[in-house]
Amino acid sequence: MKILGTVQETKQEIRAWKKAGLSVGLVPTMGFLHEGHLSLIQRAKKENDKVVVSIFVNPTQFGKGEDLESYPRDLEKDAQLCEAEGVDLIFHPTPEEMYPTGFHTYVNVETLSETLCGKSRPTHFRGVCTVVSKLFHIAAPDRAYFGQKDAQQLAIVKRMVRDLDFDVEVIGCPIIRESDGLAKSSRNTYLNEEQRRAATVLHRALLYGETLLRQGQRDVTQLEREIRAQIEKEPLAQIDYVQIVDALSMQPVPKVEEEILVALAVRIGNTRLIDNLMFTTEN
Repeated sequence: MKILGTVQETKQEIRAWKKAGLSVGLVPTMGFLHEGHLSLIQRAKKENDKVVVSIFVNPTQFGKGEDLESYPRDLEKDAQLCEAEGVDLIFHPTPEEMYPTGFHTYVNVETLSETLCGKSRPTHFRGVCTVVSKLFHIAAPDRAYFGQKDAQQLAIVKRMVRDLDFDVEVIGCPIIRESDGLAKSSRNTYLNEEQRRAATVLHRALLYGETLLRQGQRDVTQLEREIRAQIEKEPLAQIDYVQIVDALSMQPVPKVEEEILVALAVRIGNTRLIDNLMFTTEN
């Protein structure tokens, strides 16, 4: 396994693979890898000849006052995990390598990025789309793997790929959870013991919402109210949003029809956690 830090070296390595007729899978990450990331790597390994994992804490997707400086980093451990999974190359650039002096070009997907997390983090998805666009150009992957936990991000990347004719297949992979239901996240390390227990309220609230949906509840306002009430039972929880949107457009819907996303963002202490549930009326 190689660890490369420059765009030029990485492109050269991948060009040699392509010349040999090998397929490439890309797993974009910000590092501090956990079982969720590993599930993406494992699928990429099954479906491609070569696997690239990018490890880059992308400054352009962090807003003012967010946790860019404190975001957990451990390249040595990440490299050990990647090697154990059979990763071929880690791309680990510096911010200066990705955004050299004079950088002024950004990619933004409108409409989809204006709801949910985009409403409270208005520059976040512009940063995500910009870095993912660069990674697609650098790694030239046949397939790229993203977790369903970041459902809005996944929908936005898929739309960007369609709209800008990227020659890559974007594959969404299931949420990986702890035994108590908490979605795996690098930010879970911020939680103390009491906060960690409190954080399970997100998944419990989603399960409650799913029960209501399966019982036939289709009124979005009522569903959001019921889910919110479940979260509000936890004293440490501060709700950013509870919203039901169309699963493709990320836009609010008046009632449940076809496929919807039930999305949550909740602060436990100073830690902002997200989770979601996909539901189709065929269920």
